[in-house]
Amino acid sequence: MKVIVCGAGQVGWEIARHLASERNEVTIVDSQPELVRRATDALDVQGVVGFASYPNILERAGARDADMVIAATYSDEVNMVTCQVAHSVFGVTRKIARLREQSYLNPRFSDLFRREHMPIDVIISPEREVSQAALKRIAYPEAFDVHEFFGGKALLIGLTLEENCAVLNTSLRQLSELFPSLRIMVAGVRRGKRLFAPEAEDQLYAGDSIYLLVDARDVARTFEVFGKTPLQRDRVLIVGGGNVGLSVARILENQPVRVRVKVVERNRARAEVAADALERSIVLNGDGMDGDLLEEAGISKTDAVLLLTDDDRTNLLAAVRAKTLGAKLAISLINDPGMVSLAGAMGIDAHINPRALTVSSILRHVRHGRVRSVYLLGDREAEVIEAQVLGTSKLSNLRVRDIDFPEGALLIGIMRAGEFMRPTGDIVLREGDLVVIFSLTGDVPKVDELLQVAVEFF
Repeated sequence: MKVIVCGAGQVGWEIARHLASERNEVTIVDSQPELVRRATDALDVQGVVGFASYPNILERAGARDADMVIAATYSDEVNMVTCQVAHSVFGVTRKIARLREQSYLNPRFSDLFRREHMPIDVIISPEREVSQAALKRIAYPEAFDVHEFFGGKALLIGLTLEENCAVLNTSLRQLSELFPSLRIMVAGVRRGKRLFAPEAEDQLYAGDSIYLLVDARDVARTFEVFGKTPLQRDRVLIVGGGNVGLSVARILENQPVRVRVKVVERNRARAEVAADALERSIVLNGDGMDGDLLEEAGISKTDAVLLLTDDDRTNLLAAVRAKTLGAKLAISLINDPGMVSLAGAMGIDAHINPRALTVSSILRHVRHGRVRSVYLLGDREAEVIEAQVLGTSKLSNLRVRDIDFPEGALLIGIMRAGEFMRPTGDIVLREGDLVVIFSLTGDVPKVDELLQVAVEFF
């Protein structure tokens, strides 16, 4: 696939890196020569220096025969015009734009992006993705990672196993026998620095971090089985009152069960905007690393603190300070994948990677077959893919045991007629079934091939 990525900043870089690693033909465009040079030196991509919204620049980037344009510059308006030019001048079939301004994302104005107006096929909002991820972490504080599949009827949850876990030293086969009515599948296991797809005889040990796909109705029981005590989430402190922090606070204010929210924002003007926009939340103007301010905010009684500033170091250090002062749970925003490993070592309970969320949102539009969702794990270590089984795909009418999955891939969930099914070897996949597959990154191309539709389908 030939893809033009417009914008070589953090988001554009991560998108280009992932697409290039999958042998797509990628050209990256940016007005700053040093950013383009950095990309072409480090990645297997072509580079063009210039403004992506200019027709001659898109032409130099190969727009006449491009399959997709991804506009991910820092300017919403440049991204929108880029998609318009790609459509009107070059006839590019798929246009994806990153938009940050909340007004553009308001459903009341969605007609703006219809094909006859501003032809953008997919809108990606990293801020919206991060807000939703933060809310899921608060909703399930026992887990270090949470993502919805099958329209929310199943959840991928990440759990770290501790000594009090009752199923330690138990094989996955025995786990299924002990809890036959528990609708879960262990998807991946991280032991030390290695993430792998487990086999039926593999056992679970203290210190393992595991990913499970769970029927949403069985989440509470799953936490109980794996030794996780229910945690309170009545009091939440948000450090960072920008778009993300403000969005999370607004949603928490409207929860059916009241959540007491406080927001700490260093910039006075931004703090005033947040205070005006929020109805019940308390907004404090100050530094989230200031111990006195945190104590004034009641940090020792806080159930969860969200570190949502745009600076990774501030988020990490403020999280450590908050935990030291008594916060029960710290969830930190981390943009730089290289700093993710520090979070666990510093005692931070969970992290959110905006770049990984953005790439996940885009990947489902790049994959073959009827892919509905893609979620990245770690630093491109694995993917969890939701797709529909089509009549001419290689999965259709096969028993699960007969599917030639690569070693690093597992079928971890099936949705049929609205009901979640735990995969067993005798189940025959049917046209229209929804499936969720865990795959290590190196095996994704083989999984993608299984999901492809045969030529005669068209």
